[in-house]
Amino acid sequence: MQLRINSAIQQCQKYLNTDLKDKLAQAKISVQLCGLALAFALVASGVIILFRLLLLWLNQLTQTQEWQFTGNLGDWRVLLPLLGAILIWFVAVLGSKRYKRMGIAYVMQRMKLHYGKIPLQSAPGQFFQALFALATNFSVGREGPAIHLGAVSASVMAEKFKLPDNSVRIMCASGIAAGIAATFNAPLAAVIFVFEVILREYKVHYFFPIMLSAICGALSSQLVFGNIHEYDQIGVSHIPLSQYPILALCGVTLGCIAALFNHTLLKVTAKGQQHPLILRLLIAGLITTIIGFFLPQALGSGDLAISHAISEHPSLALLVGLLLGKIIATIAAIGLGIPGGIIGPLFGIGALIGAILAVVSAMLFPTITPYVGLYTIIGMTAMMGVCLSAPLAALVALLELTNNAAIILPSMFVTIPAFLIAHQAFNTKSLFYKQIELMGLDYKVSSVKLGLQKQGVRAVMDKRFVIVKDNDELLLEVLKRAEGRSVLMQNNQGQMEMLQIELQVTEEMSTLTRHPIEGLVDTATLKEVYDILSKERRGEVFIYQDKRDNVVGVISWVMLQKEINQGQI
Repeated sequence: MQLRINSAIQQCQKYLNTDLKDKLAQAKISVQLCGLALAFALVASGVIILFRLLLLWLNQLTQTQEWQFTGNLGDWRVLLPLLGAILIWFVAVLGSKRYKRMGIAYVMQRMKLHYGKIPLQSAPGQFFQALFALATNFSVGREGPAIHLGAVSASVMAEKFKLPDNSVRIMCASGIAAGIAATFNAPLAAVIFVFEVILREYKVHYFFPIMLSAICGALSSQLVFGNIHEYDQIGVSHIPLSQYPILALCGVTLGCIAALFNHTLLKVTAKGQQHPLILRLLIAGLITTIIGFFLPQALGSGDLAISHAISEHPSLALLVGLLLGKIIATIAAIGLGIPGGIIGPLFGIGALIGAILAVVSAMLFPTITPYVGLYTIIGMTAMMGVCLSAPLAALVALLELTNNAAIILPSMFVTIPAFLIAHQAFNTKSLFYKQIELMGLDYKVSSVKLGLQKQGVRAVMDKRFVIVKDNDELLLEVLKRAEGRSVLMQNNQGQMEMLQIELQVTEEMSTLTRHPIEGLVDTATLKEVYDILSKERRGEVFIYQDKRDNVVGVISWVMLQKEINQGQI
């Protein structure tokens, strides 16, 4: 019985080490890939649910989501941002400087150049710093920690199981989708956001793992918090076609404001890099505290601002004041290094702009009055779409969050002129890519290398090879009998060499040549093979599993070129 159990365990290990890796190394959809993505999504969703529960508990403790006061220095909640700044700095000091980078821009860079491999040591800092930032009412969003923590959870598990790097990237993208869906109960928006913002490409074998992970995240959220659509309370009704010219003018206005916001935020971010972290955090805390003293509704992730934007008969002066306060609070928080997302504040800013445009338009055209709710949604969609260069993700996100399809056509109609004005007239770029540049991180990858990242070495390597000893006196004879197989030899220095026959005039004059070759672990992709062989555009690399002396295959420059030319990458 024991022998049978040991045999079953060995077969399972063999499958995990060979068959499964061979499947995952291919750029193809597979049941194994979907199963792993689902398993990792459960872990990522659990982390996000824990984060949300802790944040909910802290919000109930401080009651910051119910601020109904102004000008009251006696209320201790006014000073929460300063306390939050100190707590964030304390967590940053406790952590290692090597892992201080975090947020969506950092995750995007790791996805592009490092297959989404994010150090586990960065997770505690992101978790607690973002938790304190959100709990102390800084103007930041929840999607920042959701994306970072979801990516870390999935990528760490993928590396733990020693999956091929090309599948690690898919697992990381799946973890991000699970994190977003678990945060907002918006699975389709999570999928679109990952493809449009994080990956910026569409591959069929990516789609199903990411979609399954988003479903897992949404179901996890519904099980714990219920099937809630955060903005379904906003009254949205179909707008007549006669008002679409007004919507076009609103789109132009939104594009100009979005461009100004992006430019100011990036300028503050660049300036802030020149100062110590503690100084930046305290300045952000002080600015947020001052704004909260006069306009507490302008703080937080954006929900309070949206509530006032959709209230009955909103005051135009109050809306304008809230808009200015929200913009300043967001720029101070994000630009000076408070950890958190930007989407929540963008929703708040967009809702206020939409409400202001609706109120002003209603003064000239009273028939617009019933559509204030729709204008707020349009403003939210346009601000996110323009500032993040993600119009489709913004539209789908608001579609799910409002649970109302009436927003689709007017939102699309407004987003187009807003996007064109911002990007053509003001040369506005995505906030995330500009943040990557300000971090001093490389992001550009050639199209060839980007394609090679999609396929693991196990999918291409030649498994027909023999290894001979250095002291073998019949090397030439062995090589002749290899019958097309690669012949490797480990020399006295422990370095692997490739043996080849150079034919002369007659077969009797054939000589044996050898040259050293480099090795790659079997989790690598063809991109690493290209980096090694492209220097001389010839040669081979050997592939090993776990240990360098456990060779499992060989890849030559000719084989690599064949893959590139056949368009298999």
